[in-house]
Amino acid sequence: MFRLTMEEEERALTIHRKSIVVDTHNDTIQDLMSGPVPHGVEFTLKRTLGERSIEGQVDIPRIREGGVDCLFFAMVVSRPIYRGRRLRRLLQMLDVFYSEIEKNSSDIALAIKYQDIMDIVDSGRIAAIISIEGGEVLEGDLGVLRMLYKLGVRSITLTHFYRNELGDGSLFDSGSHLSEFGVEVVKEMNRLGMIIDVSHLNEIGFWDVMKITKDPVIASHSNCRALYDHHRNLKDDQIEALARNDGVINLSFCGGFMKDVTSREELSKVSLDDWLNHLDHVIDLVGPSHVGLGSDFDGGCGFPGLDDISKVPNITRGLVARGYSDEDITKILGGNNLRVIEKILK
Repeated sequence: MFRLTMEEEERALTIHRKSIVVDTHNDTIQDLMSGPVPHGVEFTLKRTLGERSIEGQVDIPRIREGGVDCLFFAMVVSRPIYRGRRLRRLLQMLDVFYSEIEKNSSDIALAIKYQDIMDIVDSGRIAAIISIEGGEVLEGDLGVLRMLYKLGVRSITLTHFYRNELGDGSLFDSGSHLSEFGVEVVKEMNRLGMIIDVSHLNEIGFWDVMKITKDPVIASHSNCRALYDHHRNLKDDQIEALARNDGVINLSFCGGFMKDVTSREELSKVSLDDWLNHLDHVIDLVGPSHVGLGSDFDGGCGFPGLDDISKVPNITRGLVARGYSDEDITKILGGNNLRVIEKILK
């Protein structure tokens, strides 16, 4: 993949081991629950987090192999099939998440603040942060947001593909601003100490968030529209705004955000060099302090050389091959997101 010398290979592995590697988005809990009734409220677990599986892209053995230290586990409840029962579905997902954490407590633990991450990683375990993908589950009620915070949720992707009570998703963009409720959610997340995620949000809503928020925000899994014109990618001025906000754009491993890929068979067209080109673009634009990793594994993403979480060290190899410094590689792998986490999750 990369023609590294033995010295460069050793340097890459050393940097990777010493860094706290953060992945800000996966859909693994949903994937665990995709049993005989896919995405329905009734479900059967098809696999567990603790055992290596030939299915899915994230499990503890492969997290260990990939040297990933902290992961945001997204709870996805936005699909129309859940309408009228989204809160029940979310509670089911949280129940599965907590059950998996308890069964594998020697390997993984919940983190609700920055110091938790430091302590968990120091103990040799994996830190897990709960996020929600899509504000539909709030059902227009700030009280639900506050209760989800008490259940351990620390980040919310404000919209998913569709319009919800907060605003428009980028796929179905009517050109609308954040709703009055969306504005209140941003303010309440700031007050509570929750990480606001602008991936999937339409462009006007993005700018509304940037005007309102008092804290840094992240895009948990987005790429660069200047390199590939996809509605899920951010424009240069949006990336620059994130940098001014001291936030982070976390680059997704979705091949369709980098090339015209319409099927799994076409993923062979995508390479790690394509992903690194997006990273180079962000760094050329705003420097190395505002970019990170947001795989979207188990959500239909990944490509050859980066097809499950065990392959994340290939990113570090690529960064070494492209001449990045040890300090900048450490920032990209997790340091930039840790800066945001430390400021918000106190």
